[in-house]
Amino acid sequence: MIHRRHLLQRLVTLGGLTTALAIAEARAQNRPPAPAPVNPSGLQLRWFGHFSFLISGGAARILTHPFRPGGCTAGLSIPRQEKDLVLISSRLLDEGFVNNLPPDTQVLADPGSYTLAGISFQGIRMSHDRVNGRRFGTNIAWRWQQAGIRLLHLGGAAAPLTSEQRLLMGQPDVLFLPVGGGPKAYTASEAKEVATQLNPRVIIPVHFRLPRAAASCDLAGVEEFLSLMPAEQVQRLKTNILSLTASKLPVPMSVRVLSL
Repeated sequence: MIHRRHLLQRLVTLGGLTTALAIAEARAQNRPPAPAPVNPSGLQLRWFGHFSFLISGGAARILTHPFRPGGCTAGLSIPRQEKDLVLISSRLLDEGFVNNLPPDTQVLADPGSYTLAGISFQGIRMSHDRVNGRRFGTNIAWRWQQAGIRLLHLGGAAAPLTSEQRLLMGQPDVLFLPVGGGPKAYTASEAKEVATQLNPRVIIPVHFRLPRAAASCDLAGVEEFLSLMPAEQVQRLKTNILSLTASKLPVPMSVRVLSL
């Protein structure tokens, strides 16, 4: 089997601003499973563990943060799904492993404004640590609207939000919020502060320790974060799939904890 690495770059213009679209890498091996159905009237979020989701709806399928199993992702399977494009927040292997993607997969990996698959995306630059990125570089938070629902995936954010970042993020309906601590993501108390600042309708905790993680994983579990939130706002699901519609988003804020 011959392995090929393909780099796709295109220029995308939004509101007079031209930015460079980054990276699509491929490995011609292992046919992906059948496409997930797209629900035009709502969203289906399928969690693969860590930061990674397949978000289907509005005639688009978006895969976020594919990973290579190991460390905190040990015991998990590499996400293999049909998708229209991929979002990653860093080039670390547990947050942006793109080597196994099919040829010509479109990957957004850099800050800026893009329009792809009929959706406008805003990539917002953040530090991936608490020392201005000196240890782990840049993290990209992704904001977009799909099936009438405003989504914000913070990736591996660890630094407090600046006023400029908060302005770019707006008020999301759904916030993918890292809560497991360690050197690359928010601790439980930091995550709660960010949740208060952004005030989403739905919080989905990510980047926390899972039972199958390796001993070397430096993340805490999700329980500490949940203990800081009002108990009546926490809903534990027995599935890795969450369906949402724009007209039926919860009020007040709800925390949905997915299971693998």
